[in-house]
Amino acid sequence: MSEKIKIIEVKSEIGAGTRGASLGVEAIKIASLDMKSDFFRENERVEVENVNELLFNSAEHAYAKFIDGVLIMEERVCLEVYEQLLDDYFPVVIAGDHSTAFGTIAGIKKAYPKKRLGVVWIDAHADFHSPYTTPSGNMHGMTLAMATAIDNLECKINDPKGETVEYWEQIMNVGTPGAKIYPEDIVYISVRDLEKPENYLINKYGIPNFTADEVKKMGPVSVASETLKYLDHCDILYISFDVDSMDSRISSGTGTPVPNGLTVDEARKLNVELAQSAKLVAWEICEVNPTLDTQNSMAENAFEILEATARVIMSRPVLAN
Repeated sequence: MSEKIKIIEVKSEIGAGTRGASLGVEAIKIASLDMKSDFFRENERVEVENVNELLFNSAEHAYAKFIDGVLIMEERVCLEVYEQLLDDYFPVVIAGDHSTAFGTIAGIKKAYPKKRLGVVWIDAHADFHSPYTTPSGNMHGMTLAMATAIDNLECKINDPKGETVEYWEQIMNVGTPGAKIYPEDIVYISVRDLEKPENYLINKYGIPNFTADEVKKMGPVSVASETLKYLDHCDILYISFDVDSMDSRISSGTGTPVPNGLTVDEARKLNVELAQSAKLVAWEICEVNPTLDTQNSMAENAFEILEATARVIMSRPVLAN
């Protein structure tokens, strides 16, 4: 029996520093229409209600901006992913900012509490800050700290207090109590914009990072193979694909573009190859921001990768629970 996918739309940008990522889902749909694809007609979709209206308020938590709203979104995404997995769907999440990827991880862990979850993080950024180490306070840079429940106090530069700390601790217990993944069960691909606190954790836990240059030298198929080999001890896998993993010359249509990234072809081949793993239980794409783009080019690139990856997922055998 083949996989049946459920598209989960998360039009949230509560964790981003630049406005506009919440429009990314619709931009990808428009790209599909322009490319004359039936993808969104052929597959079932569900939308997670967002709290973007909170952005009209001032950010009260300097070291974790809009953390109250982020908590709500993590809980909602967690529950949606959990329910779709229980109903034997494969969640394909199309999200705005990358902070809600923690909700996806929490939902997977809630559905498979006894299974070890490996994470492939394809991104320009490590997203491993906490309120104690963040230089910006933007929570889309804290997703993996939430997932591993690591504060990284060794690199502390901020002193969050009161409600900020209370919300942060609540977030880390979304879905199931405590950490959802081990830092040793993360593989980075194309990460190249790092701060010292993140480098400290990468070195401390020996987290591999296949740079864009290594993808070019080894080829996407080999990098995918090495990634899956590294995570072979994990029972299940999740891929999180942030479009800023691609080179900033391809498109400006993302909130934090970084030079020296992947090409569209490399990103597509990488995701397609990784998606063939029978251990994969969820796939996510995020951070398309059409307000920063011209001619919707980033959304078109993103849709090309999304559709190719989803086709592979739908054609593979179902993993037995």
